[in-house]
Amino acid sequence: MKSKVLAALVATMAVGATCAFAANPFVDVPSDSWAYKSVVELADAGIIQGVDGSYFQGNRNITRYEAAEMVAKAMAHMDKASVEQRALINKLADEYADELNNLGVRVSALENRVGNVKLTGDARVRYIHQDSDDQGKGEVKNDDSWTYRVRVRANAQVNDRTKVVYGISTNNVSFADNSTASDSKDNNIFTDRAYVDYNFGGNNWDLKVGRDEYDMGGGRAYGFLYGDTFDGAQLKYSNDKFAATAGYGKFKEGVMGGDNSVVDSHEATKTGYGELEGFFGGGRAAGSAIGVYYNDFSGNKSFNFDDAWGAYGSLNLGKWNALANYEKYNSENSKADDPEVWVGKITYNKANFATPKSWDAWVEYLNADNGFADADGKFIGSTYGWRNGSLLNNVKSWGAGVDYTFAKNAQFQVMQSFASEAKEGSNDPGEETRAQFVFVF
Repeated sequence: MKSKVLAALVATMAVGATCAFAANPFVDVPSDSWAYKSVVELADAGIIQGVDGSYFQGNRNITRYEAAEMVAKAMAHMDKASVEQRALINKLADEYADELNNLGVRVSALENRVGNVKLTGDARVRYIHQDSDDQGKGEVKNDDSWTYRVRVRANAQVNDRTKVVYGISTNNVSFADNSTASDSKDNNIFTDRAYVDYNFGGNNWDLKVGRDEYDMGGGRAYGFLYGDTFDGAQLKYSNDKFAATAGYGKFKEGVMGGDNSVVDSHEATKTGYGELEGFFGGGRAAGSAIGVYYNDFSGNKSFNFDDAWGAYGSLNLGKWNALANYEKYNSENSKADDPEVWVGKITYNKANFATPKSWDAWVEYLNADNGFADADGKFIGSTYGWRNGSLLNNVKSWGAGVDYTFAKNAQFQVMQSFASEAKEGSNDPGEETRAQFVFVF
């Protein structure tokens, strides 16, 4: 304990020091002691208080609670610390996170501290099985049923308004893939995040430029189509009641990205988009919401849509959430039908990665017209949903699932489709079972 507390004292010596000649409050620290100046400065800054207000007791082992108190006081003076001192205080705050939370200090606030660089990420191990359809097609082979993916993010707070994020990711890699070639598309590690985020106007305005993820519906809707990796610029205004978003960019993955590889992407689908949202019954963070959004597509002709619009409503009622989402896509081909998709989902409770034994359960219904697949039957874009392509195009299908946090930062998720049938023709898709372990750090 002593070494960590000593590190905290060293890191915070200059943080709150305002008077080098302040009176010594401790009778057991003589003026000729090597620690005299530092102890006086720390006491004057209010970071240490001693025992009974009169004794420093420098040889005594202190408790974790006492150490956390010193770290909390150092955090209150972070604006006066150097970059190196901030980094060390942040490290100590992570060490004493539980004690700081008990003191009412939100360690998550460190994410907004200047000089803080934080690494985050996740790892997923996934199992998928899909039954064959009426013609014996569509079944996921046993060799390809197990896959994994790893993502790492570096989040740097440059100043009070500017954040820089860089992230890398693997593709979904099959455990059956024995390839070790560095140019293997299945095993490629690629940059999926690289953006600058700038807040201004009292933090109501946010400008994001670079590579991120674009979600149709802003992340609250079902997200039938979206880009895992999306290069562009986005401007957003938001308060507790309202949000307006506008942006432009191009998709980098799947058919929307030009082909199926983030490495050898050809002409990509571009989009200009806008969204309006309203929040009520608890505000933007925890309340209900309604929204409308529009996309104007251009570029890649294999993505055969000119534009799309959608609307969603998300209603929170205690532990219950009800979501409804509608989207309509206008085809460039005047003779083709313009496909629509309806989604409804009800969720009970909430599984939180930070809270062991937390859980949720959900049931959903999806009705998607024919037209969301290319000539080879491959779904035209990524989706927040868990379904494979044959359960996202020309289909009516139910689904249910459970998420359970079995340990801190570790969650088990299971999903199952049922009562699925094709909307056109008689070739019903096979039902899908999916289970996965997700670990965050």
